[in-house]
Amino acid sequence: MNKILIEGRRLRLRRANETDLPYIMTLQFAPENLKFIVPFDEDFQRSVMRSDGSEKLNVIIEELDGTPAGYFLLRGLDTPCAEFTHVIIGRKGLGYGREAMKLLLAWTFGTKKFHRVWIDCKEYNSIALHLYESLGFVREGCLREFLLTDGVWENLIVFGLLESEYSA
Repeated sequence: MNKILIEGRRLRLRRANETDLPYIMTLQFAPENLKFIVPFDEDFQRSVMRSDGSEKLNVIIEELDGTPAGYFLLRGLDTPCAEFTHVIIGRKGLGYGREAMKLLLAWTFGTKKFHRVWIDCKEYNSIALHLYESLGFVREGCLREFLLTDGVWENLIVFGLLESEYSA
C-alpha cells in the first residue's frame, strides 16, 4: 500500500516502496540531476524503504493519476529539525518543484509539527537556490569546499526555515 502523505491541486506526496526503486535510481543517475547531488546506492535506498520511516523517508512526488514526477529523501525525522535532501524533479519545466516543496513544507510543519527544516545545495545550482529563497528559506551559511566531485572541491549553501517563519 502506498501511504499518501499529502495531496495538492496537481500532485501528491507518498511514501516510496521497493517498486519505486528503479525510478529513484534512474532519477539520481540522470546526467541532468547527477551534477547536483551525491547519489545513494540501491542498498541504502532499500534500507530506507524497509525502515519504519521514523528517522528517514523516501518520498515519491506523483501526479494525481499516479505518474511519477520526482523524489525526496527526508532525514532527521526523529528530531525537531528535519533535513530535506535529494530534491529531484523528474518532470521539469511544469512548476512541480515549487508545488512539491510547498506540499512538503505543509506536511512537515502542518502535519508533523517540526520546529525547523533545512536543506543544502551546491553553490552553482541557481534554480534550487532561487526556489528555496522564494519559499522563505534563509541562507544560513556556506560549507566551503565540502564535497569532492571529480577532483573538484565544491561549496554547499545551507538554508533553514523555522516553523514561525513558515507560519508568518
